[in-house]
Amino acid sequence: MSFARSLFTVSGLTILSRVAGFVRDTLTAMFLGAGPVADAFFVAQRLPNLFRSLFAEGAFSAAFVPLYTTEQDRHGFEAAQRFAGQALSLLLAVLIPFSVVMMMCMPAVMRVLAPGFENDPEKYQLAVNFSTITFPYLALISVTALQTGVLNAQGRFGPGAAAPIAFNIVLIIALFVARFMNLRVGYTLAWAVTISGVVQMLWLAISCYRARVSIPFLMPQLGPAIRHLFQRIGPGAIGAGAAQINLLISTILASTLPTGAVSFLFYADRVNQLPLGIVGVAVGTTLLPLLARHVEAGKEDSVQHYTGRAIEFCLMLGLPATIGLSLSAQPIIQTLFEHGAFTHADTIATSEALAAYALGIPGFLLVKVFAAGFFARHDTKTPVKIAVIAMAVNVVCSVFFLGPFQHIGIALANSIAVSVNAVLLFKRLKRKGTVGDAKLAHRLPRLLLSAGGMGVTTWLLMRFTSDLFVAGHLTQELLALTVLIGLSVLVYALLLQSTGAMRWRDFTAILRRKSPPEL
Repeated sequence: MSFARSLFTVSGLTILSRVAGFVRDTLTAMFLGAGPVADAFFVAQRLPNLFRSLFAEGAFSAAFVPLYTTEQDRHGFEAAQRFAGQALSLLLAVLIPFSVVMMMCMPAVMRVLAPGFENDPEKYQLAVNFSTITFPYLALISVTALQTGVLNAQGRFGPGAAAPIAFNIVLIIALFVARFMNLRVGYTLAWAVTISGVVQMLWLAISCYRARVSIPFLMPQLGPAIRHLFQRIGPGAIGAGAAQINLLISTILASTLPTGAVSFLFYADRVNQLPLGIVGVAVGTTLLPLLARHVEAGKEDSVQHYTGRAIEFCLMLGLPATIGLSLSAQPIIQTLFEHGAFTHADTIATSEALAAYALGIPGFLLVKVFAAGFFARHDTKTPVKIAVIAMAVNVVCSVFFLGPFQHIGIALANSIAVSVNAVLLFKRLKRKGTVGDAKLAHRLPRLLLSAGGMGVTTWLLMRFTSDLFVAGHLTQELLALTVLIGLSVLVYALLLQSTGAMRWRDFTAILRRKSPPEL
């Protein structure tokens, strides 16, 4: 499968996952709103996801995939599978005791993660209880991350991209079960998080079996390849998880604000994650193994070609996402969440955070591309150093903005930090050679022009449709939002075509091509 087709495969499955995620978040907003139980659950959900991003999907994938690919190219498939089996056993040997200790020490952990909750004993205790229930998700999803890495290295990107759909489905079912059986929603959701980890792990195990790449469970042995892997996981944990660490800092600071701030940031981030997930996950999943293989083969021209196409893909979708979410944040939040326990005041607060988060979308996506360039070259130290700088920027800006802007300042600081991360990665990567190619230089100004034209269109449409967004009239709101987004996307597509930034024949050629694409 070509690189571009792989991107669209992963993006398509991610879209399905995000749609299911929106259904889940809408139901959560209806049943929990933005009160103390919601704040406690979102902190509890954040904790295992933080460590998952740092030590499993982020650091582990960044270190494991290039080494697995190298092992397979140099020593064959069986050697690569033994390497995967050793990695699995050692991963579990570390994560299971770590999870047990964290669960036993959860009261102390919560004082660090959400120090502001101590002022509300009920919310603090809920956060401790929910986090203890959800933390086993870390070990379960880490196994899933390894299984996904093995499949991705074989060019099978679909099963891993589809796994998050199971997470959303399990939580949606849990919400309905809690509603109709009169169960406590917060506790039901916490248990559903852990159950979803089991479901995802089993789904990937079946997918590995069907692809004949089942991972053997071997006794832990610290061979050269495994030692190399774990030497890289430490630096990669910070480099690949910079965004999650920034979110952790945001959670700590938000816990010191009035009740609802954690929820406002969570709901805003969930909407903001749509373009980040669709594009960022697709690029991060497909680009790293491809670059690793070409770097190993010494094909620098191919590395630059695919890097350029990935940058184009990120900007083609990231720029309009930034403009669209910033300009139309309030009608989006109102339509999606302002039902049941979620009030209009919650809508305004959440939409302000969303507009601030959206400013960082291009930077976040480009970090995925540039970081893959370093990881493919077995360089995990440079992204770490830059991530530390970005985290410092996030802390300074968050503290500086917290007083005047409250939770909005936290979201704005996150966008500034991720943009700094992208710029510094680009400058350092450029020292290793040209980033992109002539085609990227030709298309970049046309992409910017097309996105600007779409922004003007969205602003005008907002003025004409603003009266249609009336709380309590969901059908009318959905219709107005569909018109707003649909016409903006249509104008953007026409501008892409007319400026030559991206033509329709490029997409049709991608779907037919099996050789390296020209997108």
